Amino acid sequence: MSHIFPRNSRAALPVIDRGEGVYLFDTTGKRYLDASGGAAVSCLGHSDRAVTEAIKAQLDRVAFAHTGFFTSEPAERLADLLVAHAPEGIARVWLVSGGSEAMEAALKLARQYMLESGQPGRHRVIARRQSYHGNTLGALATGGNMWRRTPFAPLLIETSHIAPCYAYRGRAEGESEAAYGRRVADELETEIERLGPETVMAFVAEPVVGATLGAVPAVPGYFRRIREICDRHGVLLILDEVMCGMGRTGTLFACEADGVAPDITAIAKGLGAGYQPVGAMLCTARIHDTIAAGSGFFQHGHTYMGHPTAAAAALAVVTRLTADGLVDRARVMGDKLDAALRATLGDHPHVGDIRGRGLFRGIELVEDRATRRPFDPGRKLHAQLKAAAFEAGLICYPMGGTLDGRRGDHILLAPPFIIDDSHVSEITEKLQFVLAALR
Repeated sequence: MSHIFPRNSRAALPVIDRGEGVYLFDTTGKRYLDASGGAAVSCLGHSDRAVTEAIKAQLDRVAFAHTGFFTSEPAERLADLLVAHAPEGIARVWLVSGGSEAMEAALKLARQYMLESGQPGRHRVIARRQSYHGNTLGALATGGNMWRRTPFAPLLIETSHIAPCYAYRGRAEGESEAAYGRRVADELETEIERLGPETVMAFVAEPVVGATLGAVPAVPGYFRRIREICDRHGVLLILDEVMCGMGRTGTLFACEADGVAPDITAIAKGLGAGYQPVGAMLCTARIHDTIAAGSGFFQHGHTYMGHPTAAAAALAVVTRLTADGLVDRARVMGDKLDAALRATLGDHPHVGDIRGRGLFRGIELVEDRATRRPFDPGRKLHAQLKAAAFEAGLICYPMGGTLDGRRGDHILLAPPFIIDDSHVSEITEKLQFVLAALR
């Protein structure tokens, strides 16, 4: 009997044995193509020698030193590299152990900035429906997925939610992309004015929405309008790139494709590529310098933040992404995967939409293509598809509740950036086999 407290007490999971490139092997020898990178984590696959050697070398020097007493060389070098490639204005890096921690740090930093800049009334957060920003209480409250929020609602801070930029479901017939993007972006201004601009601290969004919507990018111009509205009302723009960042969408920071720079951003997952638990919150010089000139102390922290071994791993990962052309490869292979998905599944009667950027792709499933009617949620189609794909040796990331937290199903794909044409074929062929049962 296992003493592990599992995610699902009714599921019996195989035991992982080893990883080689884009494949994972269980202890029976069965091979699985990791087409979701776990949860969009394993961007370099499972046997990158440069990263494992960097971890070993750091362990031979020192594994851990508390940031209340020391900084470390790998942490300093990682911060320098991230800032060198970050959006304009980003100047400081706060290293943590994962995405939820990064988002908690972002929210707390935003609040402390408002206090230290003489705006104590600003405390409200606005986010978007069907967003996901983490599972700690502040991050969960910010997210807009009702299925995740409802059990813990009494514990959550108040957050407003506006519509996502979800063209497949939200754009009206005959409405241009530009008009649609402006319409849903303007919901932010309406909500700021309803709440009172003097009370609003931050707007939080994923540049490409991951788990809850299935790789949904905003239409062109949407985030530029969002940036204008935030600037006009003195609201901080926090971009959550935990899942979509670090090259996943074909640029190191996903917001590069939208032509905007955040005040604060959160990264994780691909930052450590699964080799170490690591995340980061990045902010502008203006935010850091306001606190440095005031109290001088960010009232936040965790024991393992800035962990030297995790920082050494992340430094090796980001070096691989930037110096070795892996971000460019994600863009090129992403285009190939998109083309293959459309060629193989584009005419499937239950595939409503194929979308995404880079190696971050979503397939939305519908019962009726013409009306875009979703499947009955009682069918739990996403769970069936996940199990069938796993049985076929394909790891993907199906989710339910795409529309509203209850209705709708999609499949998220986020394979390692090292995939080649044969892996693209294997992914699409196995998905075709799994989806054949829906016809």
